Amino acid sequence: MTTAPTSSMNSTRWLQLAFGVICMCMIANMQYGWTFFVNPMQERHGWDRAAIQVAFSIFIVTETWLVPIEGWFVDKYGPRVVVLFGGFMCGLAWLLNSYADSLALLYVGAAIGGIGAGAVYGTCVGNSLKWFPDRRGLAAGITAAGFGAGSALTVIPIQNMIKNQGYEAAFFYFGIGQGIVILFLGLFLVAPKKEQIARLAANVAASVKQSARDFAPKEMLTTPLFWVMYAMFVMMAAGGLMATAQLGPIAKDFQIADVPVSLIGITLPALTFAAAIDRVLNGLTRPFFGWVSDQIGRENTMFVAFAIEGVGIYALSVFGSNPVLFVILTGLVFFAWGEIYSLFPAMCGDAFGSKFATTNAGLLYTAKGTAALIVPFTSIITTMTGSWHAVFVAAAALNIIAAVMALAILKPLSAAHRRRAVEHNATVKVVAAE
Repeated sequence: MTTAPTSSMNSTRWLQLAFGVICMCMIANMQYGWTFFVNPMQERHGWDRAAIQVAFSIFIVTETWLVPIEGWFVDKYGPRVVVLFGGFMCGLAWLLNSYADSLALLYVGAAIGGIGAGAVYGTCVGNSLKWFPDRRGLAAGITAAGFGAGSALTVIPIQNMIKNQGYEAAFFYFGIGQGIVILFLGLFLVAPKKEQIARLAANVAASVKQSARDFAPKEMLTTPLFWVMYAMFVMMAAGGLMATAQLGPIAKDFQIADVPVSLIGITLPALTFAAAIDRVLNGLTRPFFGWVSDQIGRENTMFVAFAIEGVGIYALSVFGSNPVLFVILTGLVFFAWGEIYSLFPAMCGDAFGSKFATTNAGLLYTAKGTAALIVPFTSIITTMTGSWHAVFVAAAALNIIAAVMALAILKPLSAAHRRRAVEHNATVKVVAAE
């Protein structure tokens, strides 16, 4: 028997979701806007491109690997204080970047920015998982869409500011603006009460299988299911992060960055066009595939999306030197990649419960940081081989393998995990009765 949420509860959770989405939009440029700063910094200071991209890896590592700690604070003290802290750190990071005249200072700014962005990201995703146990895929997808597409509207303004006023001004003014918005909205974030979660969880669709109990973080780390999910997350994240960080350099090396492309009645330079479309599709894919996974199951959705991603990356390596196909194929790559940030958190909540959802999802999210360690090596491999082909082929292979794993390994492992949870609950009830 399902129990519909009250009108007041429903309004509250959608408002909380909206606050989280806007906060995610404010941190999106810290990752997806980075590619526009790489070449200007290289030209201004003469720094090696691979050395500059170390800052991107530092940002991703600190953004992801500290999320479990930030998630613990959220689960214990609520989302407000953590997001306020994150907003301050995000603003400070880009202010430091605007003054960075050495790689060391750039790396410090990256670390501070990663800590802040992780606090905001982990909190908003975790809060959505708690408020929407009946629609985890959709809610996590909508929240992650703020991060994936949040920078779409600022692609052209950032590029124009870099061109007209210098990259330092773009870091400075966007850093202040983004930080202020996060600090304001963070004041209104709250977590659902236990009884609210129970009422909402009564409406889970039959196609989505959820654990019969909550798993504490330490307990989750002992399960084979978690580590298979973690390995798949790393495999999927690596290719997408490479494309995110290296989109500008790839377009430059393909010699198409400034070539005009006309599509859907719009004409823009290939790189600008690709960046704008990529961010929109990278946002839309998250709620779309999240909603699909609520209907047909997480593993089936993973298989479809991951396979598309593998094909898209390989096609980009073959046809990417054509400016029109570069725009179209990068859009496909981002569309088939961004859903990992809705599917994996949703499945984590399904498998390990709501009580520790923020911490548990944060531990899984560290896989993105592990994948980020690979990004600087893509520049090195490209320099050694003289092209991006080897990097693209490796990324495509990882995606195809992950697609197969979703059905061949993850699906049966998830079913066994749920059976053990039911057996555990039955044992606990027998012991309690005695």
